[in-house]
This record gives sequence, C-alpha cells and structure tokens, in this order.
Amino acid sequence: MRYYLAPMEGITGYVYRRVQHALFPAFDKYFSPFLVPRPKKTFHSREVKEILPQNNEGITLVPQLLTNRAEDFIRAACRLQEYGWQEINLNLGCPSGTVVSKGKGAGFLAQPRLLEEFLDEIFSAFPVSGGEEGCMRISLKTRLGMEDAEEFLYLMEIFRRYPLKELIIHPRVREDYYGNRPDWNAFGQALESAPFPVVYNGDLFTVEDVSRFRERFPQADTVMLGRGAVADPSLIRQLKGGEALSAGELQEFLARLASDYGEALSGERDVLFKLKELWFYLAGLFPEGEAELKRIRKAQSMPEYRAAVRNLLRTLERRNEKC
Repeated sequence: MRYYLAPMEGITGYVYRRVQHALFPAFDKYFSPFLVPRPKKTFHSREVKEILPQNNEGITLVPQLLTNRAEDFIRAACRLQEYGWQEINLNLGCPSGTVVSKGKGAGFLAQPRLLEEFLDEIFSAFPVSGGEEGCMRISLKTRLGMEDAEEFLYLMEIFRRYPLKELIIHPRVREDYYGNRPDWNAFGQALESAPFPVVYNGDLFTVEDVSRFRERFPQADTVMLGRGAVADPSLIRQLKGGEALSAGELQEFLARLASDYGEALSGERDVLFKLKELWFYLAGLFPEGEAELKRIRKAQSMPEYRAAVRNLLRTLERRNEKC
C-alpha cells in the first residue's frame, strides 16, 4: 500500500512537511496546499517558498493548483517545470464557499462543459502525462460533484478521455463538506472502470479505518490521508506494523516545528498561531486532557503554551506506560 499526505491549507506547508518527513519518513508523496496562479505574477512569494526544491529536499512533492483558467494553469505549469517539478495536481475538491463561488475547486464540477474545455486545453499543452522523462504529468483531486453523486457518472466520462497520472477521489459531494459518509460505492465503480490509477481519500483516521478500506477494496493500492495523519504523525508507521506515538516523539516533533516556524515566520505570535492550529487535530490523542487543551488554546505566549503542552504530554506518557 502506498500512502500520500493530503494538501491541507494552513497545515501541511513546507515547514510541516519537512519536519514530518525528518521524524516520520513514511509518505510516498506529499501534496502542497493549493497554489493560485495569477495572470500577472504567477505565484506570491509565500507560494514560491512552498515549491522551492531546497524547502522540499528528500521528498516527492506534487504542487497543487487551484484555477479554472487554462492559460493560468499552463503558465504556472511551465513555471513549476523551471523549478524541476514534473507532476501537478488540479484541485477539483475544495468545498470552501469563497472558492466555489468563483467556479473553482468543487465549484468547477458544476460546469462540466467548461471543465472539459479546460482539460482539452491543458492536455494539448502537455500531451504526454505518464512516463517520459521531462514531461509534465497531471493528476486530479476531485469530489463526486456539487449536490448529487450521480453527477460523477458524467464527470468520469470526461476524465476517462485524458491521460491522467492518477485520479484522487474524495467520494463526497460539495454539499457534504466533510459530513455524511464517503460514498464507497461510487469510489468502487470508478476504481473498476478507470483507465488510470485511482487513489482514495476520505475519513481514514485510524489503523482500523484503513484495514476496513483494504478489506473492501483489496485492489486499491494507494490512499491519501489528511486529518488522520495530522492527528497522529505516527499513523503510517502503525499501518506498517510499528509502534504508536510516544510522548517523547510528539515533544520532539512539536519542538522542531516551533523552531522551524520561528525561522520561517515573522514573530512569536505567528508561530503560536500555527502551533495552535495544529492542536485542533492533535487534540484527539488526548480525550482525557480537556483542561490542558483549553490552556493551549488560550495561551498568549510561547512559555505559557509550552507549559500546557508539557503537562498534557504527561498524560500520554502515563497511558503508554500502562499499555
């Protein structure tokens, strides 16, 4: 089984990827949070940092683009080739209202004819998308549609016409956001009928979740993990038969993140915000730690934050000692 780290805006940027890979090197691919190409200045300086090779050493990174303009996609792809990247992912899944209202992300799925014209144009610009050295390979990350999973039948007819590197499916419609259950039936149909590799993404939070998925789809060889992997940095290791996360490992992980964010960001307040954002996911490791989690959320300084984290990690140490 191959494992990809999903793009999560504000979370899985280059600092996070670098620390994750240094301490828990298990992902086969990492996908950048979406980049938004623009007509004049292709990428902002913040986005350039995401794709600089020196910020992604030793990992396989796939930059993800969010756009519904073929000319912007093509220009951005050429820029990415200059940095040495040979694969791009198109975001057709973001459910955010501000994104969808502009006809991007999942909103692009509501305009299948325009989407088909877009794909015609970008694959004409990059006609080989599979195996030749130096080519630009294109993958898609998609939902099932805007409102109804039946929309996906027509969307798959469109996707099949193109030499996709792979199709990553989050089997929900946009209106689900992250609620309701992923539609495994729709995913299974795509897996059986697609002429290109199909990757699953959605609600795989634990070893047990992945085991159930593998029992249902033994022919699937790749999954993309997002919230579950961020909630437990050791998840892939556990999936491969390794040990659960220790308090010492989590402490080192958080310390490395704080140090690297300190170098990348403009001040303590920004670093603190980034670390608190991560704790929205890590909190699931501490079902009995609500008091300290509340202190982390309310911390106004790094010393206050570190004290709350130290107290919380003791609960993980005690739990692991009992196991």
